[in-house]
Amino acid sequence: MKRSEFRFLDPLRVRWAEVDMQKVVFNGHYLMYVDTAMGNYWRALALPYEATLAALGGDLFVRKSTLEYLAPAGYDDALDVGIRFESAGTSSLRFVAAVFRGEELLVHGEIVYVWTDAATRRPQPAPAALVDAFRAHAAGEAMVRVSVGGWSELGAEAQAIRTAVFVDEQKVPLALERDAADLVAVHALARNRLGLAVGTGRLLAAGGPGHPARIGRMAVSRGLRGANIGRELLEALMATAGRRGDREVMLHAQVSAIGFYRRAGFLAHGEPFDEAGIGHLEMRRRP
Repeated sequence: MKRSEFRFLDPLRVRWAEVDMQKVVFNGHYLMYVDTAMGNYWRALALPYEATLAALGGDLFVRKSTLEYLAPAGYDDALDVGIRFESAGTSSLRFVAAVFRGEELLVHGEIVYVWTDAATRRPQPAPAALVDAFRAHAAGEAMVRVSVGGWSELGAEAQAIRTAVFVDEQKVPLALERDAADLVAVHALARNRLGLAVGTGRLLAAGGPGHPARIGRMAVSRGLRGANIGRELLEALMATAGRRGDREVMLHAQVSAIGFYRRAGFLAHGEPFDEAGIGHLEMRRRP
């Protein structure tokens, strides 16, 4: 079993409290490592766990967890936990797990889940759409599809995400979050492979000759940040700006997201400022 066999690898560093009197990771902690990685695996698939189960009307229960220990890890070791979908039965879903230190395989095993009816908790056939999403990830396929269009087409789903992120989570006043610009903006909406909307953003035209176009209202569902959804949305909007001839695009990046936009090629323009009580920095990039 090799690292290269896993598309998903979850990094971690061994903490002091996880090492036993033999000065190696206590065996039981590896189950915690694998379970934590499984949660992050769902994020990598752009599948918000609770929302996905609710949408499919089911629940998952662990039927079996097995691990085989080959070599120990010690305090402060940098590890990677691989998760890979292996197969589906009538109601079962089998995953392979492995813990690596560099290229060295330390632990491997499997987790078998049973899909059940949410109300009765009786085993049910695993939904084909969910199994297809697992298989698509294993095959290296994209986990989200980004649609670009107008407010009449995408607005309802985009607004739900923006309200959850800006109003409910960040406490931005509703009157500041919503404006008439939505009606003339180009909107991008990311949907996962189950069709659930998970991220949005918008592009406004330049305010006049010599002025840049503007990207704003970038929002990704809370549990899915770090799964590359924001980058997919950003590049879809930048491509739209390029096709219509915009020479430059600006945005007001929240301070916490400056690194994200820098990695996407945006450069700082001016000094930091407050907007809706949140620190921002203007950044710009050519399409």
